[in-house]
Amino acid sequence: METKNIVLVGVGGQGTILAAKLLTTGLMAAGYDVKMSEIHGMSQRGGSVSSLVRYGDDVQSPVIEIGSADIVVAFEKMEGLRSLEYLKPTGKMIVNDTEIFPLSVIIGATTYPENILDEIKSKVNLRVMAATKMAEELGNPKVMNVILLGSIIKSMGLTDIDWEAIIAENVKPQFKELNVKALKAGMDAV
Repeated sequence: METKNIVLVGVGGQGTILAAKLLTTGLMAAGYDVKMSEIHGMSQRGGSVSSLVRYGDDVQSPVIEIGSADIVVAFEKMEGLRSLEYLKPTGKMIVNDTEIFPLSVIIGATTYPENILDEIKSKVNLRVMAATKMAEELGNPKVMNVILLGSIIKSMGLTDIDWEAIIAENVKPQFKELNVKALKAGMDAV
């Protein structure tokens, strides 16, 4: 199997890394060779966070070159715009329709750009999801990351993996049912 490349981007505290770890765990359980790398940019202060996941028969490096990602999933709109260059021409982008203002915007040094989704849509195959709203409707905004994980699973054709077991092994028992619902909601939304 040809190596597939997935880029997850977000802001510190959104669960980007947890979603990537769940994805990696599921892919390994299914027998794929998987490499993952993380980039934290002041993540605990609301800075950019990205996780790169590569899987296939024989993956040599965790590095995803510019223009080679099959899918980019942005947990926040601005991070989606910043990550456009990773996507290959035939790739897909999924963007959570939410805004988290960086410190520079909060203190008034810069402004948050308008029409981000229109700009992204003019350049790539874009799917916009209201994952934060969906998570709130499920009763906990923190499962937004698992909703977006579900969208990756469906988009990449990975639905035959036992994701419920992966969730059960990696989240606290009291949150298992909620996370399984979130995963299914994300899969159904794509």
